[in-house]
Amino acid sequence: MEISSFFDIFLQNLYQTTVLEIIAVVFGLLSVWYSRQVNILVYPTGILSVLIYVYICFHAGLYADMGINWVYFVMSVFGWYNWTLKKQDDTKVKIAWLSLKGHITAVFVVIISFILISYVLINYTDSTVPYIDAFTTSVFIVGMWLMAVKKIENWIYWIIGDIICMPMFFYKGLVFTSFQYFVFLILAVMGFYSWRKEVGNA
Repeated sequence: MEISSFFDIFLQNLYQTTVLEIIAVVFGLLSVWYSRQVNILVYPTGILSVLIYVYICFHAGLYADMGINWVYFVMSVFGWYNWTLKKQDDTKVKIAWLSLKGHITAVFVVIISFILISYVLINYTDSTVPYIDAFTTSVFIVGMWLMAVKKIENWIYWIIGDIICMPMFFYKGLVFTSFQYFVFLILAVMGFYSWRKEVGNA
């Protein structure tokens, strides 16, 4: 694709972007930024973003994506609660590395989620990229779960998903969304090093 064609598609997507979608993108970016800073505002901003996307996906007929955003909403509520929860020694949940058992569980959840989601997308939707869509969704679900329990590896899952989502959305002609995931990728890398440093300074 020529550079001129790229910018033509990018501008066309910008013109077609609604105010509601812009708000969802802004709060989505804020959520990732706050997560990097280990700030509790990651959850209210993230919840607002996913709820708007539930509405957008419903009216666009993207029912699978709408369902995934509901999952994000539920996990965000849990994460919000867990981040403010205090243990018996009156300390909040701290950032930590994932255990071997946690790694095995995370990979297992990705595999099972991938199988289930790809089955639904193939048999009940007209998705043109069911396997890629199912994989990125599965990775993001685990990333959200690991973020909720403050495990550093959550950023690795976000990074993997962001890298795959950029060309996927570009392939679909959604250049604006592809660029958004490029920003997500940068923030995720920054978040990984920020959380790792936080543990090192603990």
